Amino acid sequence: MDDKKGILIEKIKKVILELIYNPDDSLRVNFSDHLSKVLQYNYTYMANLFSQIEGITIEHYIIVHKIERVKELLVYDELSLKEISYQLHYSSVAHLANQFKKITGLTTSHFKKLKDVRRRGLLIPD
Repeated sequence: MDDKKGILIEKIKKVILELIYNPDDSLRVNFSDHLSKVLQYNYTYMANLFSQIEGITIEHYIIVHKIERVKELLVYDELSLKEISYQLHYSSVAHLANQFKKITGLTTSHFKKLKDVRRRGLLIPD
């Protein structure tokens, strides 16, 4: 892999992670359109290069990182699932829940129960 391609892959990852971890409510765009606009490359070219080098599609990379963010937000326990789905630009809570189950093998409610059990297990009595 030459340096220019490697740099482009890192830029793609950076743009994706910025959208996931710093969501802008006014920015409700398609990831592919946003990547093309920001990086000034044809999306098909970027998608093929990304898959070739990373071994996964851009779409799968996005889903995996969105689910990681969902897990973090569930652990923080400050937002409802509906708020999380809105923040991460899911079309519905059901869509988020389906992707969560597909990636983690757990339902969101089961994940939250596990988190609560772990938290109680880590508490040290006075």
